[in-house]
Order: sequence, then C-alpha cells, then structure tokens
Amino acid sequence: MYKAYPSYPWSHNNSATNNPDTGYTRFKDYGPEPFVVNIEEATMRNNTFRTALWTGDYLQLTLMCINPKEDIGLEMHPDLDQFIRIEAGQGLVKMGDRKDYLNFQEMVYPDYAFIIPAGKWHNLINTGKEPIKLYSIYAPPQHPFGTVHETKAAAEAAEEHHG
Repeated sequence: MYKAYPSYPWSHNNSATNNPDTGYTRFKDYGPEPFVVNIEEATMRNNTFRTALWTGDYLQLTLMCINPKEDIGLEMHPDLDQFIRIEAGQGLVKMGDRKDYLNFQEMVYPDYAFIIPAGKWHNLINTGKEPIKLYSIYAPPQHPFGTVHETKAAAEAAEEHHG
C-alpha cells in the first residue's frame, strides 16, 4: 500500500514537478534550509544523471541515475569525502591511489553503500540491465548550488567548462 507523506517535496508544494509525458520528477535544491525527505522515494523518482537536492556550506546531497553500460566517470576529489548508497541497479565500484591503478574493486547492489575517501580515484560502472539509482553525499559540496545534469554528456560538458 502506498502512503503519501506530507514531507515529500512533490506532494506538499510546487518545488518538484511531475511531467506526465516522461514520468520524470523535477527537483530543486533545497539547501541550505532545514529539509526532510523520504530519500528512497526521491532517489527512485530521479531520472537525471545528477541533481543537487540539498547544498549547504559543508555538505551536499545529490541524486543520480546511471544508465546501463554507463558509468559515473573516473574522477578524484582531493579535498572531500563522498558517501554513496545504491537504491536500485547493480554496478562495479573501482578505487585506487592512481588513476591507472584501481586496485579496490567491489560489486554493489540495492541497499549497499560505499565511501570514497578524499584523494582516491574512483568510478562506478553500471553492470546491469536497469539504471542504477543512487544518492551521494559530498562533504564539503562538490557541485554548484542547484546543479542539474540531465545526462552524463551534459555533466561532462559542465565539468569541462568549470575546470
């Protein structure tokens, strides 16, 4: 039985909208105000590659959808730690001290979480037949307030533009 909770951003105000043609839910960045959300429901409704859901001075919450055969992209954050939880899909996490030597590799599935320490090269590759739905917490924030990247290509173009 589905129960609508008034704390869902899409049920009590117009800050998130549902597009009946695509089935996508559009979210906004709620930071830095106090915020309550059913994170599983929000994560499952997200169909963008990356959306910042809450950005504060010291932490950021993003939602991601990684399509089959797609990956986040090999990257390293020198000054922040990252937490990722998988709500749907499956993938391979790779990490290491050098971009050409990712000696840590683990499969991840729904309800798995992993932590990426600052300075570690990392990637998440979708190895399944359905999108990976995840949320990620960066401390401190990684992306500008209000970031929405509809696709991986849009995310790569934005990151290239911002250096």
